[in-house]
Amino acid sequence: MTTQYFRPIPMMDAARPASALTIAGGWCWFDRVEVLERGRKPQIISDSDVPQWALDAITAPRADIAGLSLAKPQMMGILNVTPDSFSDGGQFDAPVAALAQAAAMAEHGASIIDIGGESTRPGAVEVAVDQEIERTQGIIAQVAGTGTVVSIDTRKAPVAKAAADAGALILNDVSAMEFDPEMSNVAAQTQLPICLMHAQGLPEFMQDDPRYDDVLLDVYDYLAGRIDAAVAAGVDRSRIITDPGIGFGKTKGHNLALLRRLSLFHTLGCPILLGASRKRFIGEISNAQDAAERASGSVSVALDGIRHGVQIVRVHDTLETKQALSLMFAVNGVGHDS
Repeated sequence: MTTQYFRPIPMMDAARPASALTIAGGWCWFDRVEVLERGRKPQIISDSDVPQWALDAITAPRADIAGLSLAKPQMMGILNVTPDSFSDGGQFDAPVAALAQAAAMAEHGASIIDIGGESTRPGAVEVAVDQEIERTQGIIAQVAGTGTVVSIDTRKAPVAKAAADAGALILNDVSAMEFDPEMSNVAAQTQLPICLMHAQGLPEFMQDDPRYDDVLLDVYDYLAGRIDAAVAAGVDRSRIITDPGIGFGKTKGHNLALLRRLSLFHTLGCPILLGASRKRFIGEISNAQDAAERASGSVSVALDGIRHGVQIVRVHDTLETKQALSLMFAVNGVGHDS
């Protein structure tokens, strides 16, 4: 297990030193690194003092995912075809509504549409495999048929396989292949990219009393272990995406601790996905009780993730997020408009 953790301190400032290094081949640079250790205060060192293995992991350009370049941020639009998702349950479970929403999000700049047929909100109960396939497979086929990249949000290998057969190009597993161990075989056999997310406990109970020794380092170690498990199962490391799992078995304090040091996860050497859209902690901080009223807070968190070099942001409010990202890159003089 890692004893020292190296977090690049991300910058987007136009005044970039000539010696600065680029994070993951993207839009952020760094010349200082925060060294983290359990039970010790963080230290800041020069990038020249960082072990070569860590520098290589941080700076290596990430491979394209489903034909999408990760040298610029990609926006993943959330499409829940469920009756009970925490924010939009029941809005898009009818095929006509789902297709219209997918088209609107793509028009607003979403390069990926993430389709899910099972709610994983706190307290949610498991959906039968056949029902989840019935909810998702037809919609995936139709959205993929338009040329839009589709990901399937599922914990279950049969659902993932049915989605791949229908044209999904990314697997998004909130259990990091632990809920259904056969998921690793689906990822290996289909050769599709897979997102491995951290969650503490099942959705039914994950918010009851989440605890960590050090949430940032615990999540990092967990994801490092799941990456190793995926590679051992035959999944190429270049096709693995990581997600710290904001809101999944985490208090407001846990979420904020992860967000403040998100750039640590670049040291895993894989792309990072951030999914914080409309989640409860945003409402707690901003006093927005209704999830639908959390768009502004969600955009703020997405922007901060991009400032940490996060390659994919998973959002409900695609139009607002696209506009905000375009302005952020223009103001910072960075050569991408998201």
